[in-house]
Amino acid sequence: MSLDGYIDDATGDRLVLSGAADLDRVDELRARVDAILAGAGTVRADNPRLLLRSQARREARIARGTTPDPLRVVLSHSGQLDPLARLFTTGSADRLVYVSSGCAAMAMARLGGAAQVIDGGDPVDLTGVLADLAARDIGTLMVEGGTSILTQFLASGLADELQLAIAPFFVGDSMAPRFTGDGGFPWNSRHPARLVSVSQTDNMAILTYALSNRYKTYDKIRQRPAKHE
Repeated sequence: MSLDGYIDDATGDRLVLSGAADLDRVDELRARVDAILAGAGTVRADNPRLLLRSQARREARIARGTTPDPLRVVLSHSGQLDPLARLFTTGSADRLVYVSSGCAAMAMARLGGAAQVIDGGDPVDLTGVLADLAARDIGTLMVEGGTSILTQFLASGLADELQLAIAPFFVGDSMAPRFTGDGGFPWNSRHPARLVSVSQTDNMAILTYALSNRYKTYDKIRQRPAKHE
């Protein structure tokens, strides 16, 4: 996010917040998880692939006996997603799209074989989504945003770790999307999150917070060695 807490600006063009070094840091994190999740708004606005950038990291995952890329997960209330978006047309990693009950049939018809569409409840229930992912042997999930998804996960207390990468500039536009929206977050002045590390990547500060008592278990899994990186 920017110094003033925004993850994009209010123009129609994507705001680049990360430099090459931070993008590589994120790629390393992606390589160590079982799945990556983003919201429909991020898919529409950024058209991401949600794949690893590094072929060496992809080969290291194969050497560990897992898939070359993490599973890709999208949350969408309406299921109104473009089947030609890069997430659906690139890479071999499986794609799961959780939609609200009333939109599941339409989303299945719209996306065809581009993704597996799953009824996530009405509205989509994050706890149910996580339970379904766990049943699919997903042990580590990286949530990449955007604002609505981050707010839902954090306000629900469903995140174990928060990493904030602070870009060295201001956006200064209240119409731009912020890191989170309004919410009743578990962490406040009486119950603050625990800061576990501060690091620097080029001109960016990386702050890591432990958000749950599951953090140690998650961190141990995430730090498993990755060969040939």
